[in-house]
Amino acid sequence: MRLMQLIYWSRPFGFSEAVLGDVLAVARRNNRRDDITGLLICRSDLYVQMLEGPRDKVTQCFSRIALDDRHVDVTLVWAGDALARLFPTWEMRDDPARSWMWSRAAVRAGEAREAGVAGFRSLFARMATEPHMELAW
Repeated sequence: MRLMQLIYWSRPFGFSEAVLGDVLAVARRNNRRDDITGLLICRSDLYVQMLEGPRDKVTQCFSRIALDDRHVDVTLVWAGDALARLFPTWEMRDDPARSWMWSRAAVRAGEAREAGVAGFRSLFARMATEPHMELAW
């Protein structure tokens, strides 16, 4: 099996605890079925996600995500082969953005869009080493 990782970012549309809960429940069910793991960084102004798993399943999953009307400006950052998963035990880990990530002003200014592949890959590599944080509403 060829392992693939894919990173995208988007802006939430109609962000709420209920919407996020639904997104996570469906993602975890589908990802368990499709052998996909990953991390969703989520807050009211930004989603950043890494998906990892079999190439065909990750590609199909991203196609569904791109059509989902719960977010806008879905932007593929990177997709490529991987030697190992960063989040092997998480059907979909969810974490809020950490204090060392972009501020809301930085997101509005476009810094997330301009982070580049290396910036996003470094973000997920760092998140893989940090403990899971509970979302605080």
